[in-house]
Amino acid sequence: ENTNGLLREYLPKGADLSQFTQQELDQIAWSLNNRPRKSLGFMKPSEAFWECCFNLDIRIPSTVALGP
Repeated sequence: ENTNGLLREYLPKGADLSQFTQQELDQIAWSLNNRPRKSLGFMKPSEAFWECCFNLDIRIPSTVALGP
């Protein structure tokens, strides 16, 4: 819900997205993904995403072949 509210700052409810260029939509997405969020401990969503991606503790069982 919070993200929807933030999105409404850029795009009013019922806005015709065909009236915006791809560059404008990309800028809106960039702005939202680079805005700190209280729910993420004041990290930006982009930071939280990368932290999640690179802090995964993935263990591959020794029975899995990893190549030739």
